[in-house]
Amino acid sequence: MDDLTFRRQVLDPLSASFCGAKWYNATIWLGSGMTTSCHHPPAHRINEQEIKLYPSRIHNTAEKKQDRAQMQRGERPPGCEYCWKIEDMGRDAVSDRVYKSRIYPKEALDEASHMDPDRDVNLRTLEISFDRTCQLACSYCNPAFSSTWVRDIHRNGAYRDLVSDGRNHFTHEHASAQLYTINDENPYITAFFEWWEQDLHRTLDELRITGGEPLMSGYTWRLVDWFRSNPGRSHTRLAINSNLAMEWSTIQRLLDSCGGIELDLYTSNESMAAHAEYIRDGLDWSQWCDNVHAIIRSGQVRQLHVMCTINALCLESLPEFLDYLVDIKHEHGPNAVSFTLNILRFPSFQSPLVLPEKTREHHKQRLVDFMTRHKGYNYLQEHETNHVARLIDYLDVVKTPHSDAFDMPKLHSDFRNFYQQYDTRRGKSFLDTFPDLNTWYQSL
Repeated sequence: MDDLTFRRQVLDPLSASFCGAKWYNATIWLGSGMTTSCHHPPAHRINEQEIKLYPSRIHNTAEKKQDRAQMQRGERPPGCEYCWKIEDMGRDAVSDRVYKSRIYPKEALDEASHMDPDRDVNLRTLEISFDRTCQLACSYCNPAFSSTWVRDIHRNGAYRDLVSDGRNHFTHEHASAQLYTINDENPYITAFFEWWEQDLHRTLDELRITGGEPLMSGYTWRLVDWFRSNPGRSHTRLAINSNLAMEWSTIQRLLDSCGGIELDLYTSNESMAAHAEYIRDGLDWSQWCDNVHAIIRSGQVRQLHVMCTINALCLESLPEFLDYLVDIKHEHGPNAVSFTLNILRFPSFQSPLVLPEKTREHHKQRLVDFMTRHKGYNYLQEHETNHVARLIDYLDVVKTPHSDAFDMPKLHSDFRNFYQQYDTRRGKSFLDTFPDLNTWYQSL
């Protein structure tokens, strides 16, 4: 069953807005006590008092239960706007609620659509972050998710004159994102490990650890040690999000520690060489490429996934980057690596939609050409072709990053203000790195 048929025959009969992620999937930031059902809706606060008695409520929050009730009635929770914007494009667009739902058995989806929305549910897939420690400071990230970003703001102060940054990504150190030091007892981490021992290790299909950079967190290694010390006790598949911007010895330590454990690795990139190093400050492109090939050759990872965050600057070399991933498939096999294209909405002044119409049309055509070159070959998975097709439609149809976005002149002003300051702070040059955008950039 293809993705569109799944939406029409499985999801839509449950309700026009149903998504299994509201019940069975979560992202939880244990350093800040925040959660969401997937990476699109804004995060919200976990009730610290409730989790002392009911650890599973680090997931089963009042806000999620309200969203579940709305979905059962066929109403659209406003926090899930990303999917509604994709579906409202028409053209039989497949939104992420399809991908987030079809990984679960149909029986589980049917059960969720009829159960009491106030019931506490055990997760099937979970992404957790223990803290924000990270050696990179990507342009579209912020201090809430990167300790290197924190150092930038601490050393240089707030970014100035960004009127459209309604979430204040770049104005302060986001102390609320890391409520506890390494020596403090963190009640959210305590609740996670209690829930893990009680039930979660039996119900989870996949546990995915993110960050920051999770390989820099002691709690990640604590979980790895648990799996190694409890063979056969859990059927949970372990997955780790890593930027792979590190010496091979750290990755080798992970592979050695996970011997006999079913391990998936997720990494991030979305452009080539100098473009990648500009967008993902601190990245060494050659080191990243070497690590990707070495991981595949090791044979110790079940799957390697590349998550592409689609922002305005990455479009300059995104088709070449996708060709590079296809080359890896040719060298190592069609399933050696897979990719997803996740369209950035915040900060909205870095959205691909801020580019002039002629430039968007140019990049859209280059993606069409990519699809034409690879049409009919079995090395692209269904979701990969769907993601590229979705981005093509997005660049063609959608005009604003999200419903609360500022008007385009303000986004353009913020784009230039941000990257001028970014260049000064990071020792970079927008004009040298993106010469094809120079005329437009200097006109803003």
